[in-house]
Amino acid sequence: MIRGSDPRGQKVAVIINPISGAGRRRDLARRRAEQAAAIIDEHQLDGEVFVTERQGHAGELAHAARRRGATLVVAWGGDGTVNEVGSALVGSDASLAIVPGGSGNGLARELGIPLDPPSAFQVIFTGRTRLIDAGELDGHKFFNVAGLGLDARVAHRFAAGGLQRRGFIRYLELATREIVSFAPVDCTVTTDDNGVRRVRPLLIALANSRQYGNGALIAPDARLDDGKLDIVVVEYRAPWRVLVQAPRLFSGTVARVPGVSISRACRVVISADAPLVYHVDGEPHMGGHSVQASVHPAALRVVCSRSVEAG
Repeated sequence: MIRGSDPRGQKVAVIINPISGAGRRRDLARRRAEQAAAIIDEHQLDGEVFVTERQGHAGELAHAARRRGATLVVAWGGDGTVNEVGSALVGSDASLAIVPGGSGNGLARELGIPLDPPSAFQVIFTGRTRLIDAGELDGHKFFNVAGLGLDARVAHRFAAGGLQRRGFIRYLELATREIVSFAPVDCTVTTDDNGVRRVRPLLIALANSRQYGNGALIAPDARLDDGKLDIVVVEYRAPWRVLVQAPRLFSGTVARVPGVSISRACRVVISADAPLVYHVDGEPHMGGHSVQASVHPAALRVVCSRSVEAG
C-alpha cells in the first residue's frame, strides 16, 4: 500500500544522532536540532526534537514518542539509528522517515532519500509512504542487510574503533585488513524449503534490500516488499581474488561471480561448530553456535521518494 506522506496534521518526532557519520563533533547536535526545529516551525507541525545520548537511546525515544501519539518519526543519523527507530515502529501505524547522516545510509539510498538534510526533509512533504518487510536475525530486527562472516567481522572492527575515525574510507581500510586475515568457518545453511547446504563461506548475507550502503549491491534483485530474504552465499576464496572481484559489488554483477549463489527464503537457520559473529544493518552482535533468520512481511511504514514508489 502506498499513500502520501505529508506530515501536516500528524504528530511528529525527530530523533537526532549527533555522532553518526564521520565522528563526534560538539556543535553537530545543536545545529541539527536547530535545523529540525526550524522546519517544524516553518510548516507549523505538531512536533518534538530529541537528541540521542548513547547506543540504544534512539529506540527508547521512538517507543516513548509512539506512546505520546507520534504517527511520524524521523530518524536523523546512520544505519544504526535508522535500525533502532525502525525496530521500535515495527507493527505500528507510525511511519519512519529518514534524514541520512551516516557512513553507508543503505536504507535511505534504497528509498530514494537524498543525502543532504534539506532535500531529505523535503521528501517527507512530497514523497510517499509504503510498507516494507522487516528481517529478523537472532532476535534482532533489520531492514537492509544482516550477515555473518567477513562483513560481520568488519562491522565489529568498525564499532570497536570508536567515534573518532568513521566514514566509508575507514570502512574500506578495515575491510582490506580483514580480507587478508580472515579465517573461514564451515557452516550449515538450512532454509524453509528443506534445503540444507554445507558451506565454507567468506560471508553469508541475509538481504531484505539490495545494498549494504554506498551503492554496494550484495543482492541486486532483492525487494523490500516481496516477503522474502535473499540469501547470498559467497564461498571462501584467496584474499587477492576477493580484492579483484570486490568492484562487482558496485556494478550490480556480484551474482555472476563464480562461487556466489543467491536464493530466497522466509526462514533460514545457520549453524557452525564455533560461536557465530554476525551483524544487523551494520550493528555487530555475538551469537551462539546456531542463529535463525526470518522475515516479517509488510511490517514497517516508511517514507520514500516518489521515484521509487513502485519499487
